[in-house]
Amino acid sequence: MEKILLTGCCGFIGSKVGELLLKKNCLVLGIDEVNDYYDVRLKEWRLARLKKNKNFTFIKEDIASPGVRNAVKSFGPGAIINLAARAGVRASMKDPFVYFRANLTGTLNLLEAAKEQGIKKFILSSTSSVYAGEEMPFDEGLAVNRPISPYAASKKSAEAVCYTYHYLYGIDVTVFRYFTVYGPAGRPDMSIFRFIKQVDEGVPLTLFGDGTQKRDFTYVEDIAEGTVRGLNLKGFNTVNLGGNSPYSINELIALIEKELGKKAAIDYKPFQKTDMLATWANIETAKKLLGWKPVTSLEAGIRKTVEWYKENKEWAKDIALVD
Repeated sequence: MEKILLTGCCGFIGSKVGELLLKKNCLVLGIDEVNDYYDVRLKEWRLARLKKNKNFTFIKEDIASPGVRNAVKSFGPGAIINLAARAGVRASMKDPFVYFRANLTGTLNLLEAAKEQGIKKFILSSTSSVYAGEEMPFDEGLAVNRPISPYAASKKSAEAVCYTYHYLYGIDVTVFRYFTVYGPAGRPDMSIFRFIKQVDEGVPLTLFGDGTQKRDFTYVEDIAEGTVRGLNLKGFNTVNLGGNSPYSINELIALIEKELGKKAAIDYKPFQKTDMLATWANIETAKKLLGWKPVTSLEAGIRKTVEWYKENKEWAKDIALVD
């Protein structure tokens, strides 16, 4: 059975990747520090689902700590999937140091572990935020040398150090740039979880800008499938995983209203300079290298996400939203 080290296993994307790996009969060692950036009850819910599988083992640890390298040595994985990260553009402005520790130093620590143990497969989660200021649709060949938030800068830095370790030590590295991932048990600092909860409760939505800004929303199960396929790639690859069909925030709100049967009240705020006016992924590389394309429309994905919220509302209604 293939052994996979999966960091960020309690996270939104990480837990779905873990579920998919376990379905494929992999032995998975999950590592997560379970920080309190957002309500840990969501992370505990995801982790509990993974722990039901006998092929899953969990260690609570910070990926930038020396203990992680010991865990890698003891487990002996054939590949490392690094999905542990500090996410959130606005929050990165408040404490950039914690973002660089998790996203850059943590990645470096794992690459060192891979080098020491002769592990030749490494996957890194990156972000569409690195494309700020570029022309759409965003192509992986763009220089992306103008990050406009500490979060984007930390992710771009992690991409760079991954290339260094590929070049020096022959590690096969795939960097995935994810585009606005959403779905059941999603993060409460992102718009879709927030909007569903607030519309359902009749609380006004805080909207930065006029709602015409667009995002390339991508359903989490599609993201997990693409990520796992990256284990088959050789060399150094940067791959966009996106919905390839941008929707405006106003269109998103209308879909949520439809599924909940309720009307949203909106509190408009000035557009923030760290935000991007639009994102749109060119996914030709994913199609060519992975045979991947998204299969879940935004309409279907919002329906599934609202259904999850309704089914879990007894505890999910108490999840604190993150500004």
